[in-house]
Amino acid sequence: MNISVVIPLYNEEESLPELVEWIHRVMETHQLSYEIILIDDGSTDKSWSVIEQLKAKNESIKGIKFRRNYGKSAALNAAFEIVEGDVVITMDADLQDSPDEIPELYQMITQEGFDIVSGWKKVRYDSKWAKNIPSKFFNWTTRRMSKIKLHDFNCGLKAYRKEVVKTIEIYGDMHRYIPVIAKWAGFHKIGEKVVQHQKRKYGVSKFGWTRFVNGYLDLITISFVTRFGKKPMHFFGLLGSASFLLGGIIALVLIIQKLVAIGQHTIYRQVTDQPLFYIALLAMIIGMQLFLSGFIAELISRSSQDRNKYLVEKTL
Repeated sequence: MNISVVIPLYNEEESLPELVEWIHRVMETHQLSYEIILIDDGSTDKSWSVIEQLKAKNESIKGIKFRRNYGKSAALNAAFEIVEGDVVITMDADLQDSPDEIPELYQMITQEGFDIVSGWKKVRYDSKWAKNIPSKFFNWTTRRMSKIKLHDFNCGLKAYRKEVVKTIEIYGDMHRYIPVIAKWAGFHKIGEKVVQHQKRKYGVSKFGWTRFVNGYLDLITISFVTRFGKKPMHFFGLLGSASFLLGGIIALVLIIQKLVAIGQHTIYRQVTDQPLFYIALLAMIIGMQLFLSGFIAELISRSSQDRNKYLVEKTL
């Protein structure tokens, strides 16, 4: 199979028939074999009924229904587990992503050898102050931290080599950082394509201002987890050892100074009368706590189970 189109959705009953028909038309025109995986992330409208109707008409459609709203990352992860296409295309269900971009994204993966191709909505129809400016600042920060030269990390329209989605793990709100996660997993050929952004035709946006705050917290989390998630002792243990060693050296120097003063019969201060001693003691205590934190985190990471705990109610 050439392509798996993965579409997470929440309350998008009006746009689904038009979107599926558009995708079908594009695939037929370019003679591409495909499957469409629709993930109903706990919708409260008739989205699942629409998916059932579409499935009855088109056997290329697969559906997953969550018992409640778990978020976009869980929806993508559930779909990534069952995709069969050589290239995986992700896109939003609100018709703001154009399926006409799919053939070129497919070629960039299969012919140009990219592992990931991310869409760039260079011209946007969102509110300037509510989305555009915060989004630009968010993307600039992510570029600086990740060293990945993408303009739009959060664009829902992306293409992946199948091996990528079968290798990475996403959870929480980490869907924004799939290119970052993939890079640290060893997939370094990451490209970008300017894509058309369309005005929302139905419904309202499901994301608010909190996504920008959560986005930066998630970036810090993913930076730490990706580098030290499987080896937390390398982080906490190193800091703890350095802090303990520094405190120990300071305390040892103070003790030696006292012994030398005693040997030379000169005036000296008690070690416990010196503020530096308590700084050294604090450094040793903090170092021990960091070391033990790393040790406990190492034990937890060894025995932890899959983070993606979502309940699938139905599948098609």
